[in-house]
Amino acid sequence: MKKKLSILLAISLCMPLTMFAQSTGDGEESYQTFSPITTGVSFLTVAPDARGGGLGDVGGATTPDGDSQYWNPSKYAFIDGVGGANVSYVPWLRKIVSDIDLVSASGYYKIKDVQTVAMSFRFFSLGQVLIRKNQEDPGYNVKPYDLALDASYSRILAKNFSMGVALRFIYSDLTGGQTTDGSDYLEPGWSIAADVSGYYGQVVDFAWGKGFGAFGFNISNIGKKVEYGDYKSAAFIPANLRLGGSFTMPFDRYNHLSLNVDFNKLLVPSRPVQNTGESNEDYNKRLDEYYKMDPITGIFRSFGDSPDGFVGELREINFSLGLEYDYNQQFFGRIGYYNESQQSGNRKYVTFGAGFKLNVFSLDVAYVLSVAKNNPLDQTLRFTLGFNMGGLKELASNTRDDINN
Repeated sequence: MKKKLSILLAISLCMPLTMFAQSTGDGEESYQTFSPITTGVSFLTVAPDARGGGLGDVGGATTPDGDSQYWNPSKYAFIDGVGGANVSYVPWLRKIVSDIDLVSASGYYKIKDVQTVAMSFRFFSLGQVLIRKNQEDPGYNVKPYDLALDASYSRILAKNFSMGVALRFIYSDLTGGQTTDGSDYLEPGWSIAADVSGYYGQVVDFAWGKGFGAFGFNISNIGKKVEYGDYKSAAFIPANLRLGGSFTMPFDRYNHLSLNVDFNKLLVPSRPVQNTGESNEDYNKRLDEYYKMDPITGIFRSFGDSPDGFVGELREINFSLGLEYDYNQQFFGRIGYYNESQQSGNRKYVTFGAGFKLNVFSLDVAYVLSVAKNNPLDQTLRFTLGFNMGGLKELASNTRDDINN
């Protein structure tokens, strides 16, 4: 039970920075900073859908779909159809535990040809955990969870360019809503955040068909810290800068291949690390400044505060690549790769995905295969079921016509 509670807290709050030693050839030890960025409500960084998940967690500039709310809400302005909805399920960290999962739903509706509204909901269940103060305490079982509810508005501002904004409410309950006076149990935390995004797409003509090039950006989760009691328990939410590019090449009228790439950087300051020879008093003073730092200051500080300097800042940039093949926009095959530096977390994995789309609904699946040792994300599955409002209306209309005839 203790192991599971540790996993729970690591997922939700992330762990403090640590150091690891590497042996040099002359028998001495050299130290290298292992410095993953620590945030709260880290479920906000988990890709909820099977299409993006099958492309190596890429979605900043891919063609618009029902799950654009997570990747880049401004893409909704160029989406085909009058509306739609997606439902996704992800059994998370299935190699470690069996009852952690992410369930999400999203929907969009075009008000006019140039503007679209959308909403989404994400619920991250952390399973059942036994909480107790000591070995003699019988404790009690709780079911911790995180959730996020957001709404977005996107609009075409020029022929090929759109922008979008999103507002998000975040709630995190790590102790199942139960607290005891004088205990160390964490109180539920909440936050409000916003996204700002943009998307540019351009048709490219070839002699044998039409291709498409696109660029997108999304600055997401700009908002207050999530607090679990006093200010020392507060954690930055995972503000993130995503830059994406996409290019689709036609082979003929029916066959297309798209190359997609995303770059991501968390806009969260690094937690202070105690320097060699630094007194505990000076270190605690820097640590207290970190606890009290406001989110906007943290965003600007995140570009230049790595313990390893400029090289460390470059290591904080993750990249992902994805290839998507489609036949007549109905059958899809996907492969992707996600890379994170060893010092920032060492998430490295290959992804595979497939899907098909009809007038009324679509179905996508994705699978993660780790290329790094002991990666808990290995063998992660994602499932997404989508519905097209226009197709549903057409089906209902045809059904009525058949009945009347």
